[in-house]
Amino acid sequence: MTASGRLHAPGFQSVHVPPVMLATAEMEQADTLAKARAFAAPLISGESLDTGENILAHADAVARILADIGGSVAMQAACYLVYACPHLNKPEEVVSKAFGPQLAQLAIQTNQLVHVQRLSRAAESNIHGHDNTPLSPQVQTENVRKMLLAFSRDFRVVMLRLASRLQTLRHYAATKSRVPTALASESLHVFAPLANRLGIWQIKWEMEDLAFRFLEPATYKDIALLLDEKRTERERYMVALRDRLQGALAEQGINAQVDGRPKHIYSIVRKMRGKSLAFERVFDIRALRVVVPKVADCYQVLSWIHEHFAPIPEEFDDYIAKPKANGYQSLHTVVRDTDDGPIEVQIRTHAMHERAETGVAAHWAYKEAGVKGYTGVSANSSYDTKIAVLRQLLAWERDLSGAAQEKSPGSNLFEDRIYVLTPEAAVVELPQGATAIDFAYTVHTNLGHRCRGAKVDGVMVPLNTPLANGQTVEITAIKEGGPSRDWLNPELGFLASPRARAKVRAWFNAQVSEETIAKGREAVEKSLQRLGRTAMRLDDLASQLGFKSADSLFEVVGKDEYSLRNIEVLLNPPEPAMAPDEYFQKKFKGVVARKTASGVLVVGVDSLLTQLSRCCKPAPPDAIGGFVTRGKGVSIHRQDCSNFRELASRHGERVIDVRWGEGKSAEGSVYPVDVSVEAMDRQGLLRDISEVFAKEKMNVIGVQTQSVKGTAWMTFTVEISDAVSLNKVLGSVRGVKGVRAAKRR
Repeated sequence: MTASGRLHAPGFQSVHVPPVMLATAEMEQADTLAKARAFAAPLISGESLDTGENILAHADAVARILADIGGSVAMQAACYLVYACPHLNKPEEVVSKAFGPQLAQLAIQTNQLVHVQRLSRAAESNIHGHDNTPLSPQVQTENVRKMLLAFSRDFRVVMLRLASRLQTLRHYAATKSRVPTALASESLHVFAPLANRLGIWQIKWEMEDLAFRFLEPATYKDIALLLDEKRTERERYMVALRDRLQGALAEQGINAQVDGRPKHIYSIVRKMRGKSLAFERVFDIRALRVVVPKVADCYQVLSWIHEHFAPIPEEFDDYIAKPKANGYQSLHTVVRDTDDGPIEVQIRTHAMHERAETGVAAHWAYKEAGVKGYTGVSANSSYDTKIAVLRQLLAWERDLSGAAQEKSPGSNLFEDRIYVLTPEAAVVELPQGATAIDFAYTVHTNLGHRCRGAKVDGVMVPLNTPLANGQTVEITAIKEGGPSRDWLNPELGFLASPRARAKVRAWFNAQVSEETIAKGREAVEKSLQRLGRTAMRLDDLASQLGFKSADSLFEVVGKDEYSLRNIEVLLNPPEPAMAPDEYFQKKFKGVVARKTASGVLVVGVDSLLTQLSRCCKPAPPDAIGGFVTRGKGVSIHRQDCSNFRELASRHGERVIDVRWGEGKSAEGSVYPVDVSVEAMDRQGLLRDISEVFAKEKMNVIGVQTQSVKGTAWMTFTVEISDAVSLNKVLGSVRGVKGVRAAKRR
């Protein structure tokens, strides 16, 4: 405010306010502050914070801090009302009636943020990010920073929290109490950088030094001792240097304001660590700032300094000719005195100094983003733009404080994002309009699939309810399951995040693939059963056919893109043509009959080996036929066997007549046969069927089972003496609960 009673704010024209109106406004504001304290005092004077500090004393101190940095009376009054809210049944209604809705909203939202920060500190050791992976401190720090700014539409909430945190640190320092590590770390890595970004230097420097003192007391003490070793001598030297420079500039007609810059221990430590410097190499231990009226004076001062001291060229920066991206302007130079000690000098105009000190051109990018070798959190351009707007809001808050504008400046700067909390108080960043399902998929993909309900701030809500900044979201999930197709319907509003929508689609695509694989597996296994190769490992079969895995084979078979004939050719390759003079092409006359060890009579060939075919597993009294194989004797098939019919059609000359043996030599013989059972899947089904075979004294030598969508297919290999006895057993199997069909294969 100017002496003429005009208010100036960036982007606004000057507005004339009569002195009488200004005096009246100031009286009303003072009355509001006193009234707020009187309203809250009976409720909070006997209460203490978690830190042990009296709440009323804390509120008084926070109000003083806000007054020192130019905060409005409304902000100071809110310091008391924030802590009064928990003691009121209907805080918004009561405070609105007494102080107006604007102040009530400020107090209530700040109180909510206090609660959120308390939870976040408590959960610091149990923070996770996407897909349940540990969340890095850098990511969590940046999320908390954004949440602080995005939490409320009223920017003053952030200001209140900064001032309150500074007072908490002051309290710990004054009482020499033990400081929780989470609180000190949050102060150093979240609140102090936020104050830096907003240009609130008084809070930034003090908060950094206090937090660092609590986190690294030994290092803090070491640097403090190094600063104190020659403090008296250094201060005497700097006073003499300041007077010398100011006098020399006055002789040249330059009205310069020369001051020593305060030394902050945390800033020194960061510079030492960031640039790997020893304490003696930190150039701004001795530092001056020169403020002059005009830009031309800046360069005249620089010329005088470089003429009388030895400059260090690599440490010179002209931010006047080439301002920083955030608008900061100044001349920076480092020179050496006669003792070879470095002296840092900053030279700027009054206008440049005012912009830097009020935060309009806060140089957080230099101090935090590491553009000159420092370590810290980098910011993106869109985020930088929003912070620049925040700086303007701070300037407007100061300029308009006490004026006729009733509505405080505030802005929802993060219109595209919201920040919510897990029950463990981890911050989760979501797009605007996100729902509990978006939240679940962001925390963990499997949690999203199994999500069936949600609580927001402890209250059950529909899954398509849009979330808001600062809410705590708790997901109710089933043990197993998947998403609903309704979630992909944009008209129903279940999903706002493209990432979550892609995960839902991927789940359904996987289900289609699983069904195709199951279909292909069934077809391949039936083919193997027909070929009598059920014991073959499916992965080995896939490898021999040129597939990476069995599932790859099943998938192409399930899509009808691969013929099962390829499996038959692999397992039963066609026999090469026989030479005409081979014995099995002869027509046998004068037949000789001989019983073989298997009890089968082979007609026409004397002493020829025999084997029961595994594809059809013949047993007496099945009608059988023989097929002369190459090197393996005669293979015995059932005459209704499809393989036998195909072999006979291609190589009829190799088919011979056979029959089952009779008499004592055939007694006691057993034959393996396959029994196929289809049933409704249930617990104990395999046991019940096995008991039927055991009751009939049939030995089960092999079992294969498969269950798809509630239906079980089972293949039992049992030993029987004849096929007639098997029919009786199959009737008993069909009587088992849930069995739909039982037959011999």
